[in-house]
Amino acid sequence: MKRFFIVLLVLASCSPKVQPDPESLKPSWLKTTPYQDGYYTGIGHSIKNGSNNYIQAAKKSALDDLVSEIKVNVSSTSILNQIEVDKKLSEQYEQIIQTTAADEIEEFELVDAWEDASNYWVYYRLSIARYRQIKEEQKRNAKILAMDYLQKGKQAENNGERLQAMSFYFQAFRSIEKYLGEAIPVTIESREVLLGNEIYASLQGVLNKITVQVEPAEILVNRRVNQTAQTVITKCSYNDSAQPVKSLPLHASFKKGEGDIYPRYKTDDNGQTKILINKIDSKEIDQTIELKVDIDALSGAGESPIYTLVTKTLRVPSAHVMLKVQRPMVYLTSEEKSFGLDKSNEQITNKLKNLLARNGFEFTNTRASADLWFDVKSDAEKGSVTGSIYVTYLTSVIKVLAVKEGKEIYETTLDRIKGYGLDYDKSSVDAYNKAVETLEKERINELLNTVLQ
Repeated sequence: MKRFFIVLLVLASCSPKVQPDPESLKPSWLKTTPYQDGYYTGIGHSIKNGSNNYIQAAKKSALDDLVSEIKVNVSSTSILNQIEVDKKLSEQYEQIIQTTAADEIEEFELVDAWEDASNYWVYYRLSIARYRQIKEEQKRNAKILAMDYLQKGKQAENNGERLQAMSFYFQAFRSIEKYLGEAIPVTIESREVLLGNEIYASLQGVLNKITVQVEPAEILVNRRVNQTAQTVITKCSYNDSAQPVKSLPLHASFKKGEGDIYPRYKTDDNGQTKILINKIDSKEIDQTIELKVDIDALSGAGESPIYTLVTKTLRVPSAHVMLKVQRPMVYLTSEEKSFGLDKSNEQITNKLKNLLARNGFEFTNTRASADLWFDVKSDAEKGSVTGSIYVTYLTSVIKVLAVKEGKEIYETTLDRIKGYGLDYDKSSVDAYNKAVETLEKERINELLNTVLQ
């Protein structure tokens, strides 16, 4: 009998150990999405790769999951619903709120965490009642602050300080930007109004009183803008008093066409400012510049995506300058040679003419009628011979003169460009081909930027 027990003991010691199923080791909250009455819940996961803070990554993942349970609803009477023409504004607002909510969550708690060799999971929860209590308290404080700014704005407007009033209105608006989807009732001067709607209407009301005008409204401008004699003046005034709007920030940009224009201005004591056009890039004959009140400068807009989203819906006073663009007239001369002899095919000159035509220049046969005189001089010289390979060196000089000023404004040299061939003629052709390629890829933009100033 004793021998029998010894045999059983030996057999048991030799039997393989049964490894537990990894899935069976996981906690229940990883097997089934947890639900706790009265709580928002979130499960986060991160891979342990040795180079990341996997605990923080899992926490962020869990809070994002938790926030996804918090629904954002835009009230039908909120300012967002009043100013949008379709559902895109509300949808964008909801998305922004949802995206930023995880960074603002307070008083969430860790329920559990679990990990294996390669993964880390974490389980957080947030009391729905406490979350709503915190949000109501934050909204109440935001409402008090917004009301203070709104009242200061109305007082400034009553005193005729309209730009100061707008500054206060913008601050009021920023105070409640996280609650623009809600209808917040308040009493102002014995009137029952919705706070967001009242702030927005106050802002738009001041903007509606501003008129922006430009003189002249249409100008003839050469693409060489320094040849344009006319100056564009912007005048801003209040349409209910005809008084100038002093220190009003303005923004200028090409509405149609393309070019370089100084973007930001501020009106003087007469409500005026000069507009500076530095360059016209587009070849279009009809172009338009828009001058409008600079909302970002007025509001001191920060990086808030909600604030930017809604302020873009304001109707901003603006005016337009129509540009009738003249194409610069070019007089083109050339002398292209190969080993001192005139070439039958002027490759560099023809390429230059083609590039200029594509960029909005026209050509004339008389220098007196031209704006610019382009002169091209090129020659190839013989180099060494190695075996059956002949080497040629090409040098080309392109000069540009402003005809009316009588001065040179640009010069570039394609210096000793090396060509190869089975004889000198072929190596000269290769050098000229490389020069044409260099002109197009490396020099033409520099040339255009200089001559169009």
